[in-house]
Amino acid sequence: MTDAQHRTRLRLGSGPRRDAIEFALGPAEIDLAALAELLDVISIRKLRFTGLLRPQGQSGWELDAELGATIVQSCVATLEPVTTRIDETVRRRYVAGSVPHDLPLEQEIPEDVDEEPLPASLDLAALATEALALAVPPFPRADGAPPADLDTAPPGAEPIRDEELKPFAGLKDALKRGN
Repeated sequence: MTDAQHRTRLRLGSGPRRDAIEFALGPAEIDLAALAELLDVISIRKLRFTGLLRPQGQSGWELDAELGATIVQSCVATLEPVTTRIDETVRRRYVAGSVPHDLPLEQEIPEDVDEEPLPASLDLAALATEALALAVPPFPRADGAPPADLDTAPPGAEPIRDEELKPFAGLKDALKRGN
């Protein structure tokens, strides 16, 4: 394990003596070039992941963090570089035990459940990577980029337009002809 990896992993122990842990990760702990390649973006100019991990109950932990990043992506319409600032709040609650395996498959999990099984150690760099991956805009557009209007008809065929896809567009005319 490298020194940078050592600083990004926290052992989550249980027992009577557990203290809150403050953390701050930046480019020294996370390789921005490798992360940009993983996320398929042009570059990551800035990245900061800071927060507090607090004990909760006998063996659980609660994480409250802020993720800040500046990324550069290609515009989906023009391929020009698009710079995006990302500021996200990251909250996780880690609890001892695992999800019961005897739950019926049809049972829905409430949306407000944010608990995860308690890991032996928490990889903060992996958590920052996950949070950033979820926050990266999937279809970045440069200011003033034209709307995407693609014709995908084969050669010689007439492309279908949005107006033609409306199933009830001719209903009014059909009703007039029927009367």
